[in-house]
Amino acid sequence: MRVQTSRPWLHGLCVLAATVSLAGCGSSVKLDDKQAPVESRTPTSVTGGAGGAASGTSQSQVASVDLSKSAADGTSTLARVVYFDFDSFVIKDEFRPVVESNAKVLGADRKKHMVIEGHTDERGGREYNLALGQKRAEAVAKSLALLGATDGQLEAVSFGKERPAVQGSDEAAWAKNRRAELVYR
Repeated sequence: MRVQTSRPWLHGLCVLAATVSLAGCGSSVKLDDKQAPVESRTPTSVTGGAGGAASGTSQSQVASVDLSKSAADGTSTLARVVYFDFDSFVIKDEFRPVVESNAKVLGADRKKHMVIEGHTDERGGREYNLALGQKRAEAVAKSLALLGATDGQLEAVSFGKERPAVQGSDEAAWAKNRRAELVYR
């Protein structure tokens, strides 16, 4: 049995109120920087113990790096950083050669993969900077793809303001932190 109401506008008003209240929920979340996990880049040393020191052999679990391989593949001499203007994700003309040379390397060897890491300076909120860093990384990835790299070779990630290249709160430091780093994997 269905009950009909003489006020159909009341139903529409209730739906509208529910929609408006749900639409505001996404922007009411505030992040506290003190609770966010931040990676420390400070090296730590492990000492002591009855490990391999007594037996005279090293038990390091650090893998050795083959520098001849990176020099042979031509990527060691390439510039791998693109800098951006404040609040922008437009690639400046002066960094087009960086993008073009890396696109040639990726186009010549389809087995190579690259992660483009987007970064921002310390100004602005955390969410805003993560979004801006992502836009910077995606702009570089899109340019690489237009110049010959495949989408499967590229990954764009954002670190926002969490990994500054230079410490400081002046224009010189900020300019070095507004960047996208091209990292071969």
